[in-house]
Amino acid sequence: MDRMIYLAMSAAQQMMNGQALASHNLANANTVGFKADFEAARAMPVYGNGMPTRAYAMLERPGTSFAPGSIETTGNDLDIAVNGDGFIAVQAPDGSEAYTRAGDLQLNVNGQLLTGAGRPVLGNGGPIALPQSETITIGVDGTISIRPVGQEASTLAQVDRIKLVNPDVKQLRKGADGLFRLADQSNAPPDAAVRITRGALERSNVNSVNEMVQLITNSRQYDMAIKAMSTAQQIDTAGAKLLSLGN
Repeated sequence: MDRMIYLAMSAAQQMMNGQALASHNLANANTVGFKADFEAARAMPVYGNGMPTRAYAMLERPGTSFAPGSIETTGNDLDIAVNGDGFIAVQAPDGSEAYTRAGDLQLNVNGQLLTGAGRPVLGNGGPIALPQSETITIGVDGTISIRPVGQEASTLAQVDRIKLVNPDVKQLRKGADGLFRLADQSNAPPDAAVRITRGALERSNVNSVNEMVQLITNSRQYDMAIKAMSTAQQIDTAGAKLLSLGN
């Protein structure tokens, strides 16, 4: 009887984890450049003397969907969307290099170029900081040109270039901060073939309908696990009564 209860308990726990994962995806359905996480469950044997006859359910996040999100034209000069494969290099909170598809860029009061989440965008020599200017132009290869204050419209000065990379997505791992890093913690080299579109943003690749269906499925399976635990309790109670009648 303990096996039935144990299995039902572990199943209920994993369904709760599944709810958390689907809810996280759904909550980021409108987050720029967000990539949905996959969900998968498998049976894990219990190790130890006499234990391999038992198994419990384990839900895990085996990977991330790198399917492209839809491209939306915004007309904002600082918005960029990566065309095809590739990522924008940014500085993570711990100072390391990480990668994102979120191109909702902005300037802070110090002229530093940041993502919408506040991550410094990396250029040829580290975080990009721009001088005061009349206009800012980002080229398809990430080159940043400005028209200095007081200069004619035809005067453009190239000041930096956004680091664009294209590592093998199989080597990328998604962190709790939503940024991607190489599994070996190394930095990806710049890739001159990566192209961007200025004045556009890549939206999240989350399919809201699928995530809603997954939430409902997880909820039903959770209820089934709870019902199995209740049934196990009833069987145990009935068995105890039968044993007491024999005394």
